[in-house]
Amino acid sequence: MAQGHIMPFLALALEIEQKKGYTITFINTPQNIKKLRSSLPPNSTIRLLEIPFCSSDHGLPPNTENTDTLPFHLMLRFLESSSSLKPSFRALISNLFAEKQGHPPLCIVADMFFAWSAEVAHEFGVFHAIFNATGGYGMAVYHTLWLNLPHEKTNADEFLLPDFPEESRIHVKELPEHLRIAKSTDSWTVFQQKLFHEWLNADGFLFNTVEELDHVGLLYFRRKIRRPVWPIGPIVLSMGSQARAGKEVGITWEFCNKWLDTKPSNSVLYISFGSQSTLSASQMMQLAMALEASGKFFVWVVRPPLEFDVNFDFEVEKWLPKGFKQRMTEQKQGLLVQNWAPQWEILSHKSVSAFLSHCGWNSVLEALTNGVPIMAWPMGAEQDFNAKMLEEEMGVCVGVARGNGCEVRHEDIVKKIELVMSGTEKGEDMRRKACDVREVSKKAMKDEEGFKGSSVKAMDEFLNSALLIREKTRL
Repeated sequence: MAQGHIMPFLALALEIEQKKGYTITFINTPQNIKKLRSSLPPNSTIRLLEIPFCSSDHGLPPNTENTDTLPFHLMLRFLESSSSLKPSFRALISNLFAEKQGHPPLCIVADMFFAWSAEVAHEFGVFHAIFNATGGYGMAVYHTLWLNLPHEKTNADEFLLPDFPEESRIHVKELPEHLRIAKSTDSWTVFQQKLFHEWLNADGFLFNTVEELDHVGLLYFRRKIRRPVWPIGPIVLSMGSQARAGKEVGITWEFCNKWLDTKPSNSVLYISFGSQSTLSASQMMQLAMALEASGKFFVWVVRPPLEFDVNFDFEVEKWLPKGFKQRMTEQKQGLLVQNWAPQWEILSHKSVSAFLSHCGWNSVLEALTNGVPIMAWPMGAEQDFNAKMLEEEMGVCVGVARGNGCEVRHEDIVKKIELVMSGTEKGEDMRRKACDVREVSKKAMKDEEGFKGSSVKAMDEFLNSALLIREKTRL
């Protein structure tokens, strides 16, 4: 129940419906389903079903059904509470059976945090797959870190991963804070390890990535979980961003497009930290100073700083240098957007040169499928490891900072902007490699007479596996 998970699930549902012709039932809690209703194309047959959830029963704020409304200290409680959906889910599947007069659904595809749904699927003889909306490599590192806590067993700043020999050393600074301080008995560790063990009940795994780009991470999971692993990406939504987000955007695409059209090709820096992450007030100030000092054009999606409620209706000028917004507007240097922007459309515009991102996987895919290099400012979860792969293995990324607790100097940010956007050899090489990744991704999703890309083949293998199980069940 998070925007960063719901969006790729909707993209996957549309992909299977439109290209494979299957009937899709999309299940989530009432408020999330309400947000999604306007997201479906008019001709879609996807059925949206609500499953009840009362956040107050779990010590959470009333009407909490999505992580984007929660502070971090309540996140674990929210994740733990999702198992309460199990009885209602079982009843819902039973009702689907009754509707279809005993003919079961082909398969149940569940989010990584709903691994408990495998038990329900198997009660009804239905194939069960977990769709992991992340990349293989980033999640592989995250997976083995939680299972083994290798940093707890050493005083060194760098350490090896015991069951991931293909990976080089990990630095303790690359760990998200709650993982860095984790002990084997704390609540986060107990939850994550239980979750990852529950994954083993699934019949297979879908990853929103490309075999040719993410082979090492996928190899880890094939070896570790001994289940089929199908890379079916990149699965991204290229329809209107308001629909994709399920939120009210801070600016219309028409206005944004008109502004971008006035800028030269490869001249604009796009800045966004996703649907949950944000900077501290001091980091916002330093970033604004860097943008002004760089002289580069930019579109910046600004959210309330870390110290304030993420849903706080704030005045952007309060957290930026005095007169900054007015100067940027008058000089036509920058476009400040509060809370949300049409990200896919912005990244696909010819004027956009680079993306300063938290490296959430949805944002990574949207950048790379448009050939846009990335400036990494990861905030948590597996984002640091996504950035590590993008920089060290793919060469399409350069690191800027880590987390919302680090100190940053605007002079250092300016240097990174110059490196990527001012025609340096490094910057141009990043751009070429990002375009190469775009072409590899296109080829993976290509489905023409006489040729099927790797992701198309993986999708076919997944569906064929589900069909085989259903045929065996009928026998």
